[in-house]
Amino acid sequence: MSHSPATATVQVVCLCAAWCGTCREYAEPFEALARAQPQLRCHWVDVEDEADLLDELDVENFPTLLIGVNGQPVFFGVLLPHIQTLERLLQEAAGLRPLPEGEHSETLRQLLKTLAERPL
Repeated sequence: MSHSPATATVQVVCLCAAWCGTCREYAEPFEALARAQPQLRCHWVDVEDEADLLDELDVENFPTLLIGVNGQPVFFGVLLPHIQTLERLLQEAAGLRPLPEGEHSETLRQLLKTLAERPL
């Protein structure tokens, strides 16, 4: 199931930690990306401050990114901390298929839903 890029709602969730130096360095480029592409719904989630959102997800490597299209997770994993890597992935996001069902599928969908309801 692919989505028209013009109609797709794309969410980008960066799961990081305040104590992580890599995360601190990635924060500014991530925020710049959010400003440059206002059609994206970008969320920065501190895995310790907002552990209740993550349910049983155990994020150990940073940055871990979740990308959702129309509420369905299409990518969940660790990226190299270069914003260009994320930009390339986002160019394809609207055409990606939802992730196959797995043990964290419902948690990922719920996380996207909860964050979609938050003001940016």
